[in-house]
Order: sequence, then structure tokens, then C-alpha cells
Amino acid sequence: MGYAGGSTENPTYENLADHIEVFQVDYDPSIITYEDILQIFWENHNPTNKAWSRQYMSAILFENEAQETAALESKEAVKEKLQKKIYTEVIALDTFYIAEDYHQKYYLKNRPELLTEIKAYYPKVSDLTDSTVAARMNGIVGGYGDPDLLRDEVDSYGLSKDARNLLEKIVY
Repeated sequence: MGYAGGSTENPTYENLADHIEVFQVDYDPSIITYEDILQIFWENHNPTNKAWSRQYMSAILFENEAQETAALESKEAVKEKLQKKIYTEVIALDTFYIAEDYHQKYYLKNRPELLTEIKAYYPKVSDLTDSTVAARMNGIVGGYGDPDLLRDEVDSYGLSKDARNLLEKIVY
């Protein structure tokens, strides 16, 4: 979780100025392509809803010309498919600012029994923020769990039997 897309240096939640609340996706292009990520993005939100403020607008931020081209092409394809105005913007990424600690892993923080376990592995907030396992668990607790993915990965999370059962109960 963080902020980007604006011109103010070092934005905070209390002073976003012209920034957008965003998340950054780190990926391995030998495993998943940028185009695949764009497809997942379009499939998981409604780009025809106009945001009530810039802070919450829908946007794709790109880092290079190839990403910009792919993002614009995907946006055009969605527009043609839906035959509606698309409010999602395509914006150059200048700087990604990590949000304050209290904004990180929001859903997981509401399940202290899980958070306590994962913090044993990642006692520093920055490590927790960067953890793929914590990100997966946060998504699961937030209602975005994939049963097949959890089944394939849960053994690698290093959780107690109780925590594992709780995660499985949330997804299944």
C-alpha cells in the first residue's frame, strides 16, 4: 500500500495532495507477463465507476514505454468490450511512496491470532510489509482467497495448526 501519481514529495494519508492510494506489484516476467497482470486488473474492478475523489481513482501506473503501450491497448480493448466510458487512467509512475505502517496489511491486523504468528517471522514492519506470505494472508482474510492457491501454498507459510485451520476456514 502506498501513494503515487502526484507531484507532492513525501505524501502521507493526512496530506495526499494530488496523489492516489495505490499498491505496487512486483513480479517475475518469466512467471507472469505484464499483459497478464493487466488482464487480472481489468477482471477485478469496474472501470466504468467514476471515483468521487482523486485519492480513490482507478489508475494503472506504468514505468516504461512498453508498459504504457500495453496499458493503453488493454484499456481500449476494455472500452470496446463494455461500450462505456472508462474512468481508469494510465499514468506515468514517477515515485512510489510506501504508506504509513498503520495502513499496511489492514485485514490481517484485524485477525490478531494470525498477525501474531506472522510477526514471529517478520518482526520488523518493513519485512512484514514486503512479505509475500503476509500479503497472501492479508488477501485471504480480506475475502480474496483462492482455495487452490491456498491448498498449494499453505504448507510453506510456517503456521501453527490452529492458524492454518483458521485460514482454511476463511477460504473454504
